[in-house]
Amino acid sequence: MVADVAIIGAGIVGIATAHALLDDGRRVVLIERGEIARGASFGNAGALAFSDVLPLASPGIMRKAPRWLLDPLGPLSVPPAYALGIAPWLYRFWRASSAVAAQHSMAAQVALMRLARSETHRLIAATGLQHMLLSDGELELYESAAELEASLPNWDARAKEGIEFRHVAGEEIAALQPGLSPRFTHATFVPGWQSVSDPYEYACALADKARQRGAEVSQGEVAAIEPIEGGVSLRLASGSTVRARQAVVACGAWSKALAAQLGDPVPLDTERGYNTTLPPGSFDLKRQLTFGGHGFVVTRLSSGIRVGGAVELGGLKLKPNFRRSEAMLAKAKAFLPDLKTEGGRQWMGFRPSMPDSLPVIGPASATRDVVYAFGHGHLGLTQSAATGRLVADLLAGRPPAIDLGAFSPTRF
Repeated sequence: MVADVAIIGAGIVGIATAHALLDDGRRVVLIERGEIARGASFGNAGALAFSDVLPLASPGIMRKAPRWLLDPLGPLSVPPAYALGIAPWLYRFWRASSAVAAQHSMAAQVALMRLARSETHRLIAATGLQHMLLSDGELELYESAAELEASLPNWDARAKEGIEFRHVAGEEIAALQPGLSPRFTHATFVPGWQSVSDPYEYACALADKARQRGAEVSQGEVAAIEPIEGGVSLRLASGSTVRARQAVVACGAWSKALAAQLGDPVPLDTERGYNTTLPPGSFDLKRQLTFGGHGFVVTRLSSGIRVGGAVELGGLKLKPNFRRSEAMLAKAKAFLPDLKTEGGRQWMGFRPSMPDSLPVIGPASATRDVVYAFGHGHLGLTQSAATGRLVADLLAGRPPAIDLGAFSPTRF
């Protein structure tokens, strides 16, 4: 096969990138090792979290981490079998969590989120998928005035970026979400929060629109990538070869090995996320509920009520530990007493994450004909359209829409 631009990975980032390249008149082939959008794009919460400008790597998380790590089923865990493997990543995470480093990461995240908001809305309008966009707002919940007080510096940082929110209590919480346990005495409502009706259905709809515009989708696992005269050669695990004038590495958690072949040993690892999707009607959910102190969210989707989140730093090979899903579901039942917990579908996926909470967006060291687009952590859906725009800029030789220095593959 000979292609103009080959995109390795047909998750939400690869699909959004295909649209940006099609806008430039490029001929695109998406190469996917499995089914379209069946990785992290399948099981996320569906949030377009443009207000989440604070990096996970921050002084606040370092204060919480020791307490969380004591609970093997808590918001953050490291399986003993993977502790040695994740140690270099954790060291870099610790370095990125200093006040100065976190401020630098936040500034980069703010710029990317501004672009993400405009590019996502443009993409949804251009593809006619407005019916899949929800604007119900989000409610972040606290169990005490002290817990709200501890969150205020983060909200102040958001306020400086023009993000609208209001702190609420008592009857106003009940009005925004009836049926909550009275243990949640304080909350913050973010009225501008948006989401999609279902992340998998949205990604598939975008993929269908890309096909209608001329993009091709090919199934295969890219095992090797190397620059050649006039472009790039991709060797598939099947033994066949794809030649392309340019290529994009957007295969999420599986991007690390390909980047290393191009001279970029990026410190990419995985946050294994768990969820349970309950049948529609399991609870009268008005909007996304975020239980930040417990590290999970409850989201209303067209496919049901999804209870999920938490972080397990466990790599790609360990077996799933679905006790984590069960623990979150048990908490959700305690927090929402009327929640019906029968008939749920469990899932575990791999969030591709960098230690500083910023994705990798930039050219490979070996050749500018390959551009990286991976490592978005919890924000792949949110930042997908912006990433596509930036990749298209780089491959076209245009100045990118924002400064990409903080996202460089060589920043570590």
